[in-house]
Amino acid sequence: MKTYSQKQAEIKREWWLIDASTMPLGKLAVVIADKLMGKSKVTYTPHIDNGDFVVVTNAKNLVVTGDKMLQKKYYRHSGFPGGLRELRLEEVIEKDPARVIEAAVKGMLPKNKLAADRLKRLHVYAGAEHLHAAQNPKEIK
Repeated sequence: MKTYSQKQAEIKREWWLIDASTMPLGKLAVVIADKLMGKSKVTYTPHIDNGDFVVVTNAKNLVVTGDKMLQKKYYRHSGFPGGLRELRLEEVIEKDPARVIEAAVKGMLPKNKLAADRLKRLHVYAGAEHLHAAQNPKEIK
């Protein structure tokens, strides 16, 4: 029996819709990364980017457990001496709720040449409305 290896021409991408208010951030990021990589497909091939598109709604109603809203920090640096800035999770959600989910999913993806293209297929929206109704995304419960 031979090992199956998918070709670029055989890729079929689907659209998935996930509500961020239904599960905690870590579990949400795992499900999204799984769909972006295509690991849930029987045709999964590690060196081919055969993942799907994922639309995430209600990012501002994100669920986290414990005291993460106050204790989890997000850092950025301006590049100048003393330019380190830190924000708590609740402050980041107020400013840009999509950043939290994108950062969590980026951490779950393998660090290789395919990661940037996979992240481009992730669309995060703060509210319940999204712009991808024409693609008929399937909802993940």
